[in-house]
Amino acid sequence: MSKRRTIIPKGMEFYYEQFHFAPAVRVGKMLYCSGQLGWAGPGKTVPADPKEQFKIAFENLGQVLAAAGADFDDIVEITTFHVGMQHLAVFSAVKADFIKQPYPAWTAIGVSELAIPGALVEIRATARV
Repeated sequence: MSKRRTIIPKGMEFYYEQFHFAPAVRVGKMLYCSGQLGWAGPGKTVPADPKEQFKIAFENLGQVLAAAGADFDDIVEITTFHVGMQHLAVFSAVKADFIKQPYPAWTAIGVSELAIPGALVEIRATARV
């Protein structure tokens, strides 16, 4: 049986310490990434520009993947949570800068709000490392 290993990239320790969750957990060859927001962390504000938020969210996800020895090509499934769906075309364009063929499974879900005020998207991913 595989043991689980908590993945906490440098600079994301506050998630674990303050909010009591791991940015990712690895079990065997599978990596389960917690949702990443377009927020650069404590003391920072969420950018008003949706495109900038989406870029930061993917960059945050990239940091989590890298800390586990993975990258975007290892993602097998993503779930995105959107405050309204009006920015989906912009999100898809930013996603195309990070997610390449062969594409993972993707589910986009509309929600009323996220954990950080002003956040427009949260990206959760599962990868095979």
